Amino acid sequence: MASDVSLELSPIADVPVRSTGTTRLRGNLGVWQIVFMVTAAASPLGVLGGTVIVGIGTGNGTGFPATYIVTGIALLLFAIGFTAMTPYVRTAGAFYAYIDKGLGRSIGLSAGLVALLSYIAVETGCYGLIGPGIDNLLQSWGFPSAPWWVYAFGVFAVVTYFGYRNIELSGKVLAVGLLAEVAICLVFDAVVIARGGDSGLSTGIISHDQVFSGAPGVGILFAILSFLGFEATAVFRDEAHDPERTIKRATYSSLILITVFYALSSWALITAVGDKNAVKIATENSGTMLSDATHRYLGPVGFQAIQVLFVTSLFACILSFHNIVSRYVFVLSERNVFPKSLGVAHSRHFSPHRASIATSIVVAALVILGAVTHLDPINQFYTWLGGFSAVGVVLLYALASLAVVVFFARHREHKVGIWKGAVAPGLGFLALAALFGLVLQNLKTLVGGSDPLAVTILALLIGAFVLGPILAKLRPKLELE
Repeated sequence: MASDVSLELSPIADVPVRSTGTTRLRGNLGVWQIVFMVTAAASPLGVLGGTVIVGIGTGNGTGFPATYIVTGIALLLFAIGFTAMTPYVRTAGAFYAYIDKGLGRSIGLSAGLVALLSYIAVETGCYGLIGPGIDNLLQSWGFPSAPWWVYAFGVFAVVTYFGYRNIELSGKVLAVGLLAEVAICLVFDAVVIARGGDSGLSTGIISHDQVFSGAPGVGILFAILSFLGFEATAVFRDEAHDPERTIKRATYSSLILITVFYALSSWALITAVGDKNAVKIATENSGTMLSDATHRYLGPVGFQAIQVLFVTSLFACILSFHNIVSRYVFVLSERNVFPKSLGVAHSRHFSPHRASIATSIVVAALVILGAVTHLDPINQFYTWLGGFSAVGVVLLYALASLAVVVFFARHREHKVGIWKGAVAPGLGFLALAALFGLVLQNLKTLVGGSDPLAVTILALLIGAFVLGPILAKLRPKLELE
């Protein structure tokens, strides 16, 4: 393939670098390090103490755990096509790179912009959760209360530092935090099951009447939010050891682990409070449902552990999304969408340090905006930004599935089989397109019932898709493959 950038091998682990001397991203991430990275973005404990409870209260009640299985199957179909196409996508642009390959550069650039907006929205929104979380934790230890944004900016400084350094440092930090929070959740699950819960094991997950009770569409919507970031395994392609095998294994591992964990833990939480009480407690005491259940089954020590790990879970989530956003900025800068200087890696850390700093500046501006406008950090700041992310990412899932089908239809020389190249991604596209329609129907609920905000979110997404073809014509294509 023609290219206006020559590549040569560096003396360091045969890492390709530009002939101009600009070092590319480099790392030696294995399967489980990438799994830790993207699973941390899913924030298991944060989801269990937030999204799951909202899904129970406003969705399909005790049938909510089944929505994780439904969503997991739809995303598995997506993953089959996504990983089949991985060997033919040589850049680390994830959604942008895959959709560009299948549907063309104009739609690819639009997808890249939507992905960037969606991930930076969820990264920023999580500061609205971690600020109050730290405040509540410190108050329980006798410290005075402080504004949420004070703690948010403390976390921001740490995230900015890690984002500047080599990715392997972030991977180690995320691994420790993730293992701790998953461990405490599994201990809770085991104790609840062993003690038989409040009134026996919940049967909602296998009851047709319960699964389709209430608002199952809303339940699926919140289940989708719980998976955000699992597909970002491909963002770390340049920093992965043996990327073709590593990305495939990491994608499947992440998806399966997330699906099983959330289905099991949400079912255990319902069991802990009882089928008859679950919806009422989730509606009236959403903020304390998990902590109260933990105190009941694990005692004061478990209660304190959950409070601490809830904060560390959110930190891991923010750091993971920061790494993802930085790499989108890096790749889009290499392609001349943003200034080329942002697409330069650090000469020693091999990290997207400039892209990371640019990401931090945008996040800081949004957090300041939320603070000076006195938005409620959880019910407004986090919820609104999370709503935007849900719409954008589900749309990208559907487009990526379609891109796989189109790519293999055009390149029949790639012998991947009809199941991986057409049937699975085709079914995934149909399922995800249906879920996208479901998200749009419930968008107003996601953003606190605000019609103007829902319209604004749609306008931003439409604007990104209009801007993509314009950029494709104005910016010359820079090939790196």
